[in-house]
Amino acid sequence: MFSVELLDSALFASVFRALIPILLAAIGGLICERAGVFNIGLEGLMLSGAFAAVAGSYFSGSAYAGVLSGVVAGVAVSSVLAYGAVTRKGDPIVLAVALNLFAVGITAFLLVAVWDVRGVFQDPRIVGLKTMPIPALSQLPWLGSVLFNLTLVGYVALLVVPVVQLVLFRTAVGLRLRGVGERPLAASSLGVQPGRYQYGAILASGALCGLAGAQLSLGNVVQFAENMTSGRGWIAVVAVMLARAHPVGVLGAALLFGFAEAIGFRLQGNGLPSQLTDAAPYVVTLVALVVARRQFARASTSVAT
Repeated sequence: MFSVELLDSALFASVFRALIPILLAAIGGLICERAGVFNIGLEGLMLSGAFAAVAGSYFSGSAYAGVLSGVVAGVAVSSVLAYGAVTRKGDPIVLAVALNLFAVGITAFLLVAVWDVRGVFQDPRIVGLKTMPIPALSQLPWLGSVLFNLTLVGYVALLVVPVVQLVLFRTAVGLRLRGVGERPLAASSLGVQPGRYQYGAILASGALCGLAGAQLSLGNVVQFAENMTSGRGWIAVVAVMLARAHPVGVLGAALLFGFAEAIGFRLQGNGLPSQLTDAAPYVVTLVALVVARRQFARASTSVAT
């Protein structure tokens, strides 16, 4: 009886709300991984996009201006990583950690500097993203109200997966991008400039993370809170690792983590302590990493023998 009450259409709607930011950020990390840049700065890029989206919506009175602001902020912050890692040949891990810390500090500072608020900024002038139900399809039982009643950013997130799949494995640009990530010297010998592709990959990840942040602050909620990404960027990094940078696998991993987060919220509503339910996505992340590592080790052993 409990399981029947637990699994309903409202739960699946919560899963997709949790899924969309993680999926967008993970696709951005996937593109960087394919270009040979391990980007762990997704958390900071998402947080920057979330703050800029709220600021853009607040000052313009338009949710879509807020989304555009989030994308611009994500690209601007990711350009710092691109310059340091590609042009200056710095360590992308160190640079990304620094960007994550910078994003936490600068958004908290600007929250006070712009609105004289600490913690959470919520105002009626912030215009949130509205859902856009698709006629007829949104009336289908169970998944109709989930898959066909999303925000514009939500539809973009689902469309990005097949688009990236097509570009990576069916176009010359995707072939060159993968070549840059796997054999940069060989790609250079064929006239491909690895730096350009790596720049493009990092900036694309910034744009996608900006969209993720905008969905989080204008779609899932209509507010900005300090460090509101709460580790979702790190979960997106794990999704890329679990899926071995494959778009369909990333979608599956993001679904897993979104389901864990939604179940955590539902169990909290049923009386479980918030300390336990808040930890659900991270526990699932650790378990998935352990399982994936064992499977990879077994595969490597079988190949070696």
